[in-house]
Amino acid sequence: MSTSNDTLIGAAQSQATEFWSLVIDVWNTSFLGASVGQGLLAMVAVIAALFLRGMISRWLVSAMRRVVRKTANQLDDAVVDALAGPFQLIPVIIGLFIATTIVGLGGPESIGARLVQSLIAITMFWALHNAVTPVSRSLDAIAKSLTPVMIDWMTKSLQILFVIVGAAAVLEIWSIPVGPIIAGLGLFGVAVGLGAQDLFKNLIAGVLILTERRFLPGDWVQVDGVVEGTVEKINFRSTVVRRFDKGPVYVPNSKLSDNAVTNFSRMTHRRISWAIGVEYKTTTEQLAYIRDKTLGYILGHPEFAKPPEVTTFMRVDAFGPSSIDFKLYAFTVTTNWTEWLRIKEELAFELKKIVEESGTAFAFPSQTIYVDDGSEVFLPPESNSRQKIIQQPANPGEET
Repeated sequence: MSTSNDTLIGAAQSQATEFWSLVIDVWNTSFLGASVGQGLLAMVAVIAALFLRGMISRWLVSAMRRVVRKTANQLDDAVVDALAGPFQLIPVIIGLFIATTIVGLGGPESIGARLVQSLIAITMFWALHNAVTPVSRSLDAIAKSLTPVMIDWMTKSLQILFVIVGAAAVLEIWSIPVGPIIAGLGLFGVAVGLGAQDLFKNLIAGVLILTERRFLPGDWVQVDGVVEGTVEKINFRSTVVRRFDKGPVYVPNSKLSDNAVTNFSRMTHRRISWAIGVEYKTTTEQLAYIRDKTLGYILGHPEFAKPPEVTTFMRVDAFGPSSIDFKLYAFTVTTNWTEWLRIKEELAFELKKIVEESGTAFAFPSQTIYVDDGSEVFLPPESNSRQKIIQQPANPGEET
């Protein structure tokens, strides 16, 4: 009995050994120069890096924030916040490097090494791309010499430059010559430029708008024959102007560069220009009273601008068809539309009160028809026609 048991145990051990040898053979099976075991370990390394990248990147950002908090300026804090995204690639790069080393693709000119180098280049230029914005907005010297829109354009140009240089660096890593590509793009650019003249025209017009500082985002502008509204954003090709009915209008920059542009936001004062008519029965004393009281109200009001900064007058201007007309000309200190409306309304109330106090009234358009009671006798015109009289002769052959 014991002999049969020993025989069964030996057979089971032999089969287990044979099965394990099969597992080892499969584990060591080569595929593209690497065994299955190496491939599985490489996959585990990459998957672990993907799962841990969020935690590792947060740890790196937190550590750097603790360091930069000790400084007084805010620039380094903004740069650290901008680098949070690129830092997430660092664990992936490390995991990929471990994976390529496990599968034997870690030589200087190997595919694995080039892949890791490509990711490193992408991370570096991604970090530079993100750091441009906080750096450009934190430097006081740049902010004082350039407008916000020009800073925005400069930021976008540098970001595009870093993207192009980064792409060229990746191509060089893979031994792809950049020179012929640039030459081909040059010929392609000439062909595209012939069909994209409007694009370059609008781009140059946008640069001129920024250098001339015609307007900035938030300004109220009126472009003759094009649009009137508030500037929202100045892009490379077009400018977004939101009309007062809240509809956005995308205006090509060439329209804003070639047409006359009125920038109402840069008014120093806001004007009130009125023609005020009173009745013809108004006396000269009443006219002088209205003039002096109205002008005194304007000159004594703190929300009206005063001469010689602006021109202010209230004068009898004309004898109209049905009224004696005053010309009122004044400027408010504020340029805000709603405030201007309030001040103008208060002036209208005061003006009506002054006219009523003077004992006269405002005139309104009217016509006077004069009717004559006398009758007119109608006489027909005399006739100028003459009657030709013909006499018959007394005797035949004799004319009279």
